[in-house]
Amino acid sequence: MFSLKTKLVAYGTAASVVFGIASYRLLETDGAVRDQKNEVLTKVLMQGLSSAHYKPERLDDEFSKKAFNLYLERLDYNKKFLLQSDVDQLRAYQTQLDDEFKNGSFKFFDLSMSVFQKRLKEAEGYYKEILDKPFEFEKEETIEVKPEKLKFASSPAALKEEWRKYLKYQALIRVADALDSQQKADSAGSKEAKKTMPEIEADARKKLKDNYDDLFKRMGQLENEDYRSSYLNSFANIYDPHTEYYAPKEKEDFDYEFSGRLEGIGALLQEKDGLIKVSEITPGSPSYLQGELKPGDVILKVAQGNQQPVDISGMRIDKAVTLIRGKKGTEVRLHVKKVDGTMKVIPIIRDVVVREEGYAKSLMIKGAKPIGYIHLPAFYADFKNAGGRNSGKDVAEEIQKLKQENAQGIILDLRNNGGGSLQDVVDMVGLFIKSGPVVQVKSANGPAAVLEDRDPQVQFGGPLVVLVNENSASASEIMAAAIQDYKRGVIVGSSTYGKGTVQQFFDLDQVLPASFDAVKPLGHLKLTTQKYYRISGKTVQLRGVTPDIVLPDTYTYLKYGEKEQEYALPFDEIQSAKFNTWSSPNFSIEKLKASSKARVAASPTFSLINQSAMRLKDRTEVSTRSLKLSTYLAEERRTQEESKKLENLRKTIPQLDVAGLKSDLSKLSGDTAASARFQAFTRNAKKDLYIQEAVSILKDGL
Repeated sequence: MFSLKTKLVAYGTAASVVFGIASYRLLETDGAVRDQKNEVLTKVLMQGLSSAHYKPERLDDEFSKKAFNLYLERLDYNKKFLLQSDVDQLRAYQTQLDDEFKNGSFKFFDLSMSVFQKRLKEAEGYYKEILDKPFEFEKEETIEVKPEKLKFASSPAALKEEWRKYLKYQALIRVADALDSQQKADSAGSKEAKKTMPEIEADARKKLKDNYDDLFKRMGQLENEDYRSSYLNSFANIYDPHTEYYAPKEKEDFDYEFSGRLEGIGALLQEKDGLIKVSEITPGSPSYLQGELKPGDVILKVAQGNQQPVDISGMRIDKAVTLIRGKKGTEVRLHVKKVDGTMKVIPIIRDVVVREEGYAKSLMIKGAKPIGYIHLPAFYADFKNAGGRNSGKDVAEEIQKLKQENAQGIILDLRNNGGGSLQDVVDMVGLFIKSGPVVQVKSANGPAAVLEDRDPQVQFGGPLVVLVNENSASASEIMAAAIQDYKRGVIVGSSTYGKGTVQQFFDLDQVLPASFDAVKPLGHLKLTTQKYYRISGKTVQLRGVTPDIVLPDTYTYLKYGEKEQEYALPFDEIQSAKFNTWSSPNFSIEKLKASSKARVAASPTFSLINQSAMRLKDRTEVSTRSLKLSTYLAEERRTQEESKKLENLRKTIPQLDVAGLKSDLSKLSGDTAASARFQAFTRNAKKDLYIQEAVSILKDGL
């Protein structure tokens, strides 16, 4: 594949000629260099986006309106700073942003910053005045919690009233938490004196004020340059949600989190809808081993051990990351809102990633016909070391060990597997088929390239189940899709994420010659350069992979996945590759589906999971919350009771008879830490409802 630099230079004899900047003379003053850096940066970005993106956008007035709306939404997502009159003033530029982007002008951006900074100062006065007086929690009133349903305030007085409700709601949550903690302490026989309601309310306001003092102090220290990435990504994200500009410091943060080699908790975070959300858990990381933090969770507050938690609502993601990561051995406590609406404090001891926990590992499920279980957390590969480990080779070894212990069927668990090495998918599918195409990869121009397994050997020809869920993405979807298209196995679980695009990072500094060193570093551009397609010709983009046998889970009725991302690339189809479906063993999917449906219907746990998912859907569709304490507490109590009921029911599930493989157990002897981790892995597998159903499906087909 061509590099961005090669593509750009192909349009002229040098990068400076391509961008029309050969006549630039970098001036000595800081201000002049900064202005020219902005201009050079936008031109480099524009050229890269228009020439190397999979589906380039036309820079016109319609594009400008989209970028304007996206930037405005991100600048004041909760509509707590700007007035409608400010928006009207800025909207005069809504069809001019494409022209400014082409010319390297930041006139609109500078104006937006001037207006925003003015309103920021005013809002600082609002919260201080409001939090100076007690809240009345017995008054019946509500607040709209979905920002997309809010309107910009018509006047300062109206905006101040929005702040009052907003702060009251946050104080209400803290009061409810304090009452809950006090009740638990009382039930545990604590001798500590109970606080009165006025004292609890005053504590909540004080803590809230401390958090906002810190938040506004940080925001006051930010300069326009700190907001520049958000502005530039309002252009980049119109192309698709995975195309992004990273300022130099942001790229360092990305590499830090993505590599998983440094000390922290090993969670990939994203800023979405004004909230810090967990997008992925790094296999083998402290978060992965602790087990409670999940993709989709919202981190509301961060505490260093027993210290007072810091509210990170509305905080920039790079600032939130600095609070969450830290030295090995230290504790961070994350105050999290789970996908089911419950609140939870999750303590995590920071550490380096335990690499072995991110590798494929197996168990044997005992019975008259033993079944092998392979857990694959990622499609990993060591690209820097030719002799390093890769998932394709490791899974092949796990299959061999399972065969040696007489496994009659195999469950390959790809749940929460966010993807990785494409070549390893090809190698892995090849373990289960004779030979043939696995995936089609297509760039913007030209025919699709077909990646295929050329090895006629089948390492395992027995019954196969592949477990997937909503967090199975990218390479996981390719694997599941290929197995499904070949009719080689049964895909079980819930529909996958739906990401069918390929991204590549480009260092923007490499585009410009040494004469532009004064404006460097410029950062990186992550570009969507390809799409991949199933061998049947369909892309998994937006639609994901629909399992042959669908099982209910918490996400069943929620809006989730690539299809919920703004400006996601569309679903489409290309010509099917030539392949022959699997013929042996041949079992009826319809019969397996009917048997599974009957078991799920008769299962109290699956029934409760489905009911909980439906209630969660209903709750997410209701966008108003009560500001009356008694009403709020009653709603929270119902949510907690539903969650507790499901948790208790899960404890009653009959456990599978699971054991480690002999070769693995012999290696663990003497390594107490590794042995403890393996025992935890085994315990979790024993009581996993979805693994149990996969076992039943395999037994039906054996």
